[in-house]
Amino acid sequence: ERSYIFAETPVCPLSPSPINTLSSLPSSPLLSSSSSSSSMAFSSFTAFLLLLSTVSVAFLLLIRRTRYRRMGLPPGSLGFPLIGETLQLIGAYKTENPEPFIDERVARYGSVFMTHVFGEPTIFSADPETNRYVLQNEGKLFECSYPASICNLLGKHSLLLMKGSLHKRMHSLTMSFANSSIIKDHLMLDIDRLVRFNLDSWSSRVLLMEEAKKITFELTVKQLMSFDPGEWSESLRKEYLLVIEGFFSLPLPLLSTTYRKAIKARRKVAEALTVVVMKRREEEEEGAEKKKDMLAALLAADEGFSDEEIVDFLVALLVAGYETTSTIMTLAVKFLTETPLALAQLKEEHEKIRAMKSDSESLEWSDYKSMPFTQCVVNETMRVANIIGGVFRRAMTDVEIKGYKIPKGWKVFSSFRAVHLDPNHFKDARTFNPWRWQSNSVTTSPSNVFTPFGGGPRLCPGYELARVALSVFLHRLVTGFTWVPAEQDKLVFFPTTRTQKRYPIFVKRRDGGLSST
Repeated sequence: ERSYIFAETPVCPLSPSPINTLSSLPSSPLLSSSSSSSSMAFSSFTAFLLLLSTVSVAFLLLIRRTRYRRMGLPPGSLGFPLIGETLQLIGAYKTENPEPFIDERVARYGSVFMTHVFGEPTIFSADPETNRYVLQNEGKLFECSYPASICNLLGKHSLLLMKGSLHKRMHSLTMSFANSSIIKDHLMLDIDRLVRFNLDSWSSRVLLMEEAKKITFELTVKQLMSFDPGEWSESLRKEYLLVIEGFFSLPLPLLSTTYRKAIKARRKVAEALTVVVMKRREEEEEGAEKKKDMLAALLAADEGFSDEEIVDFLVALLVAGYETTSTIMTLAVKFLTETPLALAQLKEEHEKIRAMKSDSESLEWSDYKSMPFTQCVVNETMRVANIIGGVFRRAMTDVEIKGYKIPKGWKVFSSFRAVHLDPNHFKDARTFNPWRWQSNSVTTSPSNVFTPFGGGPRLCPGYELARVALSVFLHRLVTGFTWVPAEQDKLVFFPTTRTQKRYPIFVKRRDGGLSST
């Protein structure tokens, strides 16, 4: 460092010390006056530029607002140029209470308003009729449209991005592997076995969200590719965590570390699944017995899907079956823990079922159909948690709704969360109250405003499977364990709904324990 300083500082050849040449010059009043004048001129010029920029932006915003009003668009604000109201939206959803972002705008503009998020002007709907209209007109007036980061990470051949007749066929195929008949005859046993297998490994302290994710991921892998739990599935699951983290990141690898890690993880997932697909093709060509899973159906499809297309399809289904159901499981336990009366009634219902079975006996479809209060808990968890907060669509043509015009190419966000938490539709909407779903309850709202799984042609194909998995999990949990929270935890909603600390709990095994056999 010493030699560097000397090299950069003028040195007098007659002296070993550096000399400050400026301080050695005689002071000049003229020089001082000139410097002061230049500084003032620069400050004035900067202030002028700032004022000019402010006036220009305000003028452009005024012109834009006037133009949009003439177009017949819903009222609202597009926020700042380029970024719009994206930062306000993300900021709200990173807190425990994101509702003010919606509430303030609904109060000011109404249940359908204009905003600008994620780089595009967007019509935001908190109105159930508008949401239903958008969902039902999928492929006619609207098409699915998601942020580039999600599209890139899921793959261009994923079910989420398919359109037209191909989407219709593949959606039907997916539903055929998750309908009530398949669950009753084949999957019920697998669900119960995987839940017991995972709960058997619990020690005194567990991170419930992590454990729920293991269960749902293993179940989805089993359903899609007939793999049992093991090192391979756990390694794949860890890569999936990174993929999901990148869903709402900036889709520029050079600027976003999160997105860069997600792309790398997605590549690893694709490579692992490609090996599975290629091996299964070889087995079938050699005459091996065909398995009855989703992969076998994709290989046998008339469309003759390539390995890349099948991998993209599997990637998206693994995300759908893994992330949402595990979060519902975790939040159901959290809400029940905070509502002791509901937990007591749930335990009573499941202890009656357990009393008629031995500890090692599996649950059957008839047991699932004997859980009416459990279904109330499932409904209320989905209503309050809103794992799928809403869906993005893009107008394929100019569309008129509620007297407003949605221009061709504009995005629409149908918010399920806004409807589910609206006191106009649900009494004490922001309170967890599973009794509202009982048939004799006066707080139940018409079913057409309750859309936890979306609707229309893109209704979630695994909705029944998710309900069954959650019901079986709750049965095994309340009959096998007691628990208390290990520490305070809270909900956050960005990039996805989850608990901040993965909901740590202390568990204690009840008499009789559990068996994984």
